[in-house]
Amino acid sequence: MVMQEQHYHEAASYLASRLPNEVKTAIVLGSGLGNLADSIQDATVIPYNKIPHFANSTAVGHKGNLIVGTLGGVPILAMQGRFHYYEGYSMDQVTFPIRVMKLLGIENLIVSNAAGGINTTFKIGDLMLIKDHINNLPNPLIGPNMNMFGVRFPDMTRAYDKEFFQKAKAVAERLGIPVKEGVYVGLTGPSYETPAEYTFWSRVGGDAIGMSTVPEVIVARHAGIRVFGMSVITNEGYHFADDFVNDAQDVIDAANAASEKMGRIVTELLKEM
Repeated sequence: MVMQEQHYHEAASYLASRLPNEVKTAIVLGSGLGNLADSIQDATVIPYNKIPHFANSTAVGHKGNLIVGTLGGVPILAMQGRFHYYEGYSMDQVTFPIRVMKLLGIENLIVSNAAGGINTTFKIGDLMLIKDHINNLPNPLIGPNMNMFGVRFPDMTRAYDKEFFQKAKAVAERLGIPVKEGVYVGLTGPSYETPAEYTFWSRVGGDAIGMSTVPEVIVARHAGIRVFGMSVITNEGYHFADDFVNDAQDVIDAANAASEKMGRIVTELLKEM
């Protein structure tokens, strides 16, 4: 499905009356991380199926709600679940909420995901601050440029905001939460990677691998939104015992176990954005 300018405006108009004017930061909660939404205070929950032109989230661990409220006293807009290319949605649909956020005045975006660790120093439950990405998904900007959002050839030299990255590192240190940092590799899925593929992406510079996030970041940067990203490492994609299998529920369980740590970092970071 190709989205037209009117579609973005219709969704933004529907949501505008439900958002306080001071909301400047949005959060995308990925696989297994939707429980962070439970920490949002004064929450107004808007199911995706009520919002014009929003897709339905079908992935395991994605509840499919837009939540307006406060986290740590800071007004936020949170996506409790995202849309993925592997669900059969077009890139316009996958990134539709990000452009609607731009029309609503969002200036900062926090993206989170569950990812496989391909850096051999990463363990299940680790948090990785995303410093860069490698994109192997279709680029969401292919097609006619939407000039109302940004230029034809947007720079991706600093896709992830360096100031936010440093602030998050300082917050994690202050809270006593160890964090890793690295490069996120975005692939289409839905099949998990073979051992040879894990090895390949590690050798070309990846530290963690997943099936989301990158399209949202590209569209956000195209629209001038500053981005901070964090991954929960939910499996170790670098050693494979004979009985090893990648299992979606294991991913969700590992993400849930680490969500409290991520929530503490995000809550403190919001106060400095």
